[in-house]
Amino acid sequence: MRSFLKSTAGAVCLFALATSGCSAGPGTTSAASSRSPSPAASGSAAPVTAYAPYVSATTASGNDSAGSPAAYNLAFVISSGSGCTPKWGGTRAVDDAAVASRIAGLEESGATVRVSFGGAFGKELAAACDSAGELAEAYAQALDAAGATQADFDIEGEELADSDSVALRSEAIALLQRDREDLAVSFTLPVMPSGLDADGLALLESANDHGVQVSTVNIMTMNYGESYDGDMGDYALASAEAAHSQLKEVFGLSDAAAWRGMALTSMIGVNDVDGETFTLADAVQVRSFAEEKGIAWVSMWAAFRDRECEAGSEDSDDASTDCSGVEQDPGAFARAFAG
Repeated sequence: MRSFLKSTAGAVCLFALATSGCSAGPGTTSAASSRSPSPAASGSAAPVTAYAPYVSATTASGNDSAGSPAAYNLAFVISSGSGCTPKWGGTRAVDDAAVASRIAGLEESGATVRVSFGGAFGKELAAACDSAGELAEAYAQALDAAGATQADFDIEGEELADSDSVALRSEAIALLQRDREDLAVSFTLPVMPSGLDADGLALLESANDHGVQVSTVNIMTMNYGESYDGDMGDYALASAEAAHSQLKEVFGLSDAAAWRGMALTSMIGVNDVDGETFTLADAVQVRSFAEEKGIAWVSMWAAFRDRECEAGSEDSDDASTDCSGVEQDPGAFARAFAG
């Protein structure tokens, strides 16, 4: 996703409340096995699809709490640019007092926070750190500063194709989870209506090879290319169906477990690609589909864009960063995704 800043060793267990009892390898305890069985397995009601928008970690938006999110994805921790130092947006210290205050405010409603590493711009820490131990420590610093037990890795562009940084990241995450059995890890990856590409699948295989416990695979249903000028809601569903088959194969999951191990993130309103506009009706369609399939959570890029652009304010409003570019009430997309 674009930034809001302008600037087989151990087997993987995909366990977003979908499976239990997966072993992380000799001498270790799987984070999955420490969690409760899925609601379906215990005979209770079907699990609820959560709403978890991406928000700025540094700047509050009037629409952050719209839809009463269950969790917030805090965007983005990347390298400072001069080494293996984690910073919000590459510029703000992870222990910045103002950011800590903002996170505390987001959690007041009972929502949790997920630290998102990477994004479309800047250097993800795996491309800046020299060793898995150093990288794990950088990730740990950001997680501890936010008080988070959830980590999202948004990997795209050149870094998704960089096999060295992919392997280093997998090794570092495995080290983190060795010390933090409650650390829930999601990977956020680009997708097409035909599914994840070869680089995305290779990243998941790398995680598998290193024994990473993967909670969810969050697919970015957006920015397919100029040849995809049809209905964005339909494309999102096609992407999910294709990725579902891939997750079943990569992780050896049942139909239900693969759906529960998936999350969907849409870029609301006008996308970065000409001709792609994700409407409120598309959001309703995606939410309904997610509930039907038992998908773990739905999200959007981003809460601070969930408003109509102001007429005559082209100099200050940019539909790709500040507003949706479509007619809407403030927070309307959040309410649609929350169901």
